[in-house]
Amino acid sequence: MESHLTDITHVIQLSVAPVFLLTAISTLIGAMNARLGRIVDRRRVLGERNNRGNKATEDLEELQQLARRRHLIYLAILFAVIAALAVCLVVGGAFLGALMAFDLARLVAAFFIFAMTSMIAALSLLLREIYLAVSEGSR
Repeated sequence: MESHLTDITHVIQLSVAPVFLLTAISTLIGAMNARLGRIVDRRRVLGERNNRGNKATEDLEELQQLARRRHLIYLAILFAVIAALAVCLVVGGAFLGALMAFDLARLVAAFFIFAMTSMIAALSLLLREIYLAVSEGSR
């Protein structure tokens, strides 16, 4: 029983880093969600202008650009959420392995690699969306 409690205590100590990672991911998701909100708000403004009969070519081009940006930021949020879920599986797998006395080290490592790969995808998509936003503003 003492060994089991020591194992659980050790797993709790090891889970601190993934929990901080979850905090960072959730902060990033919040920032991306704010970007998505701004894109949607701008799209509404342009949509209302078009509904009033002002169908300027610049507005239509901007709507297309906003659609590309919206899609990119949506995918970035999706990959960040997948990364967060994979980090949760890392923590859950560590506890399950300690409680059931299974060696889940490879599975936990695979979930962590998957989480980091998803974060790389999310950050890459965010960077692409930011690039489009900046290049759009310089025109």
